[in-house]
Amino acid sequence: MEEQIIRTEFSDIMQQSYIDYAMSVIVSRALPDVRDGLKPVQRRTLYDMYELGIKYDKPYRKCARIVGDTMGKYHPHGDSSIYDSLVVMSQEFKKGQPLVDGHGNFGSIEGDGAAAMRYTEARLEKITQETFLSDLDKDVVDFLPNFDETEKEPSVLPVRFPNLLVNGAEGIAVGMATSIPPHNLGEVIDATKAYMKNPKITLTDLMKYIQGPDFPTGGLVVNKDDLLNIYETGMGKIKLRGKVQIEPGKNGKNNLVITEIPYTMVGANIGKFLNDVASLVETKKTTDIVDISNQSSKEGIRIVLELKKNADAENIIQLLYKKTRLEDTFGVNMLAVTDGRPETLGLKNILKHNIDFQYELNTRKYQTLLDKEMGKKEIQEGLIKACDVIDLIIEILRGSKNIKQAKACLVNGDITDIKFKHESSKKEAQELAFTERQATAILEMHLYRLIGLEVEALKKSYDVTLANIKEYEGILGNKKNMDKVIIRELDKIKKEFAKPRKTLVENGKEAVYEEEKIEEMEVVFLMDRFGYSRTIDVPTYERNKEAADEENKYVIHSMNTDKILIFTDTGKLHFIKISDIPYGKFRDKGVPIDNLGNYNSTEEEIIYVSSLASIIDGKLLFTTSRSMMKQVPGNEFNVTRRTVSATKLQDEDKVISVFPVDEIEHVVLQTKKGIFLRFPLEEVAEKKKGAIGVRGMKLDSGDVVEQIYFTGDHFDKEITYKEKVVTLTKLKIAKRDTKGVKVRL
Repeated sequence: MEEQIIRTEFSDIMQQSYIDYAMSVIVSRALPDVRDGLKPVQRRTLYDMYELGIKYDKPYRKCARIVGDTMGKYHPHGDSSIYDSLVVMSQEFKKGQPLVDGHGNFGSIEGDGAAAMRYTEARLEKITQETFLSDLDKDVVDFLPNFDETEKEPSVLPVRFPNLLVNGAEGIAVGMATSIPPHNLGEVIDATKAYMKNPKITLTDLMKYIQGPDFPTGGLVVNKDDLLNIYETGMGKIKLRGKVQIEPGKNGKNNLVITEIPYTMVGANIGKFLNDVASLVETKKTTDIVDISNQSSKEGIRIVLELKKNADAENIIQLLYKKTRLEDTFGVNMLAVTDGRPETLGLKNILKHNIDFQYELNTRKYQTLLDKEMGKKEIQEGLIKACDVIDLIIEILRGSKNIKQAKACLVNGDITDIKFKHESSKKEAQELAFTERQATAILEMHLYRLIGLEVEALKKSYDVTLANIKEYEGILGNKKNMDKVIIRELDKIKKEFAKPRKTLVENGKEAVYEEEKIEEMEVVFLMDRFGYSRTIDVPTYERNKEAADEENKYVIHSMNTDKILIFTDTGKLHFIKISDIPYGKFRDKGVPIDNLGNYNSTEEEIIYVSSLASIIDGKLLFTTSRSMMKQVPGNEFNVTRRTVSATKLQDEDKVISVFPVDEIEHVVLQTKKGIFLRFPLEEVAEKKKGAIGVRGMKLDSGDVVEQIYFTGDHFDKEITYKEKVVTLTKLKIAKRDTKGVKVRL
């Protein structure tokens, strides 16, 4: 075959290939189907367990067997994704309704991972077997070829209730993500029935049945009024809180006991919460918490905070809500695959798609049952008729040379080459007109079926078949009858599997913590070259002034109610309350500055440190390596966020200097190639913190600003550059945004 070269734009191929890849991830891996609420890996795992016969009333089987079989037959994407999905489907603290019954170590609510799959065992839960997989033999869903076309797998499982709502979903695709909270099974079924009875029902009325999310960890939803908009749009934020009880402790003290946590705290965030509480004590945010212990067990969550005597327990609860993950938000984005494409759905749309799916399932189910009963009816009618002419049939069989000859006679009355004992039998045989299926059943009929009781049983069975046909035709031909069938099944599921609601939904008040008033005093902030920080009182500093100035990179006098500002080379500004910095003795080591705020020493470098009070009424001069400069009023940095952008940077640029402009007359820029430019400060424009600034000097290709100097009464007149003394005041005063002069060495 002659080779054919197709010439096309490379970017077009890349674009189309990426779109194909993205859609494959979205539809075939990361997002659940709105009909059964399952991702492909979950659906394939459950179906494989069903195929292997690992039912709820059968012994457990090794997870390694399940994972290997699923990967080999249906999901060739690695064993870890299959086992992870199997584990999550068994964890009752993650799923509103677990679908897999796990036996062994399947992880814990505190973030402990499951044991290796060779150690753990699993089987289907009863609800999974009876409501997810029970009707697969009735042609209710389409089956598709697997990845290598050696097996068939269901395109969707025939789930009998809106599993997408009951168990929720989380998944990250390409360019989109889904996050659906779990809901109460009983409430979802009630809402489904209400929608079926009145398709024009309003969302407000639907929410009389579904109060809101029902998380397996319990807790409280405290923004009830926002739920209507969330369920309308399919997007929003749910505010969660843990449940805290005040219990009497020893010696007249009170204990705060956390018995339920926000769903977002499941896993490693419980440990982070404990660390955050310890941090509140260490940083003197509160002195009322004496001890914290995690007494959680299989019975449930129990985190105990021991308080000081006469401590304000309610105020500390508000502090925990305000400063820790005990109050958190759950981002809702109800994205699911609908008709083969991703779509963000509101509550009504999810219920509508699921009800349409239920109609489709039941239509196919009862059509299959009807076809089966019609086939039985045909055969039963043939057998009953055959019993009435059994002597003739026996004569035909004895006179026929083969089955084909006998069957032709039964179906078409063809008596060719058949020998009859009586001439009258020939005429009767010619009038026979059984169907093909009836004739086959007659030829395969056992002689014991001719016993009187057996004939009576056949007639009774025929009556049952007629009743079934009437029932199935009534269901398929009348929507009200179909509704009754679906509702009856939903009621049965609710009665057997529904559980009481765990999460309380209410409109909670905003957490308000009244901080203990700090006695205002002057302190000295010290930070050494390794980033360890602390504050000491002024008399201590005065006694150790020489050592303090020598050993520390930054020494800043301020009030303990002030803030420390950290400007970095990435253009960020980090705030740290001085009250959060450890206060103590001069020889105390202090705490790394990284631990006190959002500053990260591995990703950014400190350029300038100051207190807010010292710059609030002045201006700061910013200079970058690409020679961008600006003056920014100090009040621009009086904000509440812990980290803000102090300046806007161009690509591959960084801040090299931040300095107060007090008493500066001229600015001297020095580049890496040894070019100096001196110009008046007033030529640098005043800008907002979000601006890039103006260009300080024109740079040669590959050159960058390396250092900045200032001239004025309080600045050195001479600097040393590569062992050569340069007198800054003798440099020619030029204009900003010019080339500058090269210093000869």
